[in-house]
Amino acid sequence: MKGTRAALRYAKAILAFAKETQVTDAVAKDMSHLHALFQENEALQIALDNPLLDVDQKQAVIKALFPKACEATQKLFSLLAENNRLGLLNQTGKQYLDLYSLEQGELKAIVTSAVPLSAELEKTVLEKAKAFSNQKVHLENIVDPTIMGGFILKIGDMQYDASVVHQLKALKTTLTKTNTI
Repeated sequence: MKGTRAALRYAKAILAFAKETQVTDAVAKDMSHLHALFQENEALQIALDNPLLDVDQKQAVIKALFPKACEATQKLFSLLAENNRLGLLNQTGKQYLDLYSLEQGELKAIVTSAVPLSAELEKTVLEKAKAFSNQKVHLENIVDPTIMGGFILKIGDMQYDASVVHQLKALKTTLTKTNTI
């Protein structure tokens, strides 16, 4: 993804500033609202990425959408506007939430499946994910029909791929290397 490193740097900077001013929770709340807003309105990201819009106009839109944001969040908006990087706002917010979760001793486990997980299956996967870490684990389910079946579990930098697509690719690799059935 374009700008991921820069977004991570901004997220680390805002986390450090929020810790210093003791407003990490308020900034996390703002970033959650920000993430939800970007999820439901793709036009906002398009507007922030638009080079034809003036930076002041983009900043005015953000400030109008978040008039009650805490001072640290407002400083982030100003910093991104000053550096003409408002297009990184969504990614910076995501990165901040990930860093904040790690600071709180929480870990996010992402399960990608072909269909939404049932409550019982979600509970089972959550228990298995907790076995990998002694931290508090939050489960996020992403539905991706292209994996055909099975699941892909990502916890931090570890990944377990039990998808049908992965198994078919492994079978294809084996068959093409040996030229036998």
